[in-house]
Amino acid sequence: MDDEDVRTLKAVFDRLIPEDQFGPSASKVGCLDFLDAQLTGGYGEASTLYREGPEQPHEEQMLQKAQFIAIPRERYRAGLQALRAYILETDGASFADLPPSRQDEILAGMEQGTIKLGMALNTGAFFELMLTNVREGYFADPYYGGNKDMAGWKMIGFPGARYDYRAYTDRTGQKLNLVPVSLVPKN
Repeated sequence: MDDEDVRTLKAVFDRLIPEDQFGPSASKVGCLDFLDAQLTGGYGEASTLYREGPEQPHEEQMLQKAQFIAIPRERYRAGLQALRAYILETDGASFADLPPSRQDEILAGMEQGTIKLGMALNTGAFFELMLTNVREGYFADPYYGGNKDMAGWKMIGFPGARYDYRAYTDRTGQKLNLVPVSLVPKN
């Protein structure tokens, strides 16, 4: 990814999870670092997914979602290039420089299928990929590069990766006020 791709992704992620009274924005908790680590690793290579033929036209209907031969890293590259081209044509600017209301309009159009970024790109699936990855970066263990200071876990009251919950099994429905614990040891 080049600098413009990073600016675009930061703006997209911060529109999908903006800073508000409940917590920091996606970029502030490291969702871009999380995605970078994922795309340069096994996830980016789709190393655990079957991606070979035979591909049948009715397979996507049977699975009720799109299948991809391209790996996630390639999907991001193609999707960001198509998004950049679309916005230059329609708005004459980059996504990151648009007002938040216009950014939201474009993202909603991608999600709802009213905006098509090109014939070779499944726009809705690209939107879904970005939404899934920003959620993962916001709520994954900080070990993976996102969820800095366990902000996502604190926001939802998740106690983290604890070894054992037996001491709390008789406290159903009670607020436990547990401080989140990560796989990353404290310094």
